[in-house]
Amino acid sequence: MTLARKLSTVLLAAFIGVAGSETANELTGTDAFSIVSPAQARVGRPLTPVSVAGVARRTARRCAAGVYNC
Repeated sequence: MTLARKLSTVLLAAFIGVAGSETANELTGTDAFSIVSPAQARVGRPLTPVSVAGVARRTARRCAAGVYNC
């Protein structure tokens, strides 16, 4: 068996494994077999230090207090 044939066999097995895992997740409706966890966005939480709403609120408050020259 040549190196190219071994590599293609390994890649095909990996593809089938990932595709089978994702198909099982879709059929069962769970993430028990998932390699990648689902993304969970946290939208609208202005108290987090790097959110756009929190930065805008703190900047407006600091401008009004005279901390910045706005």
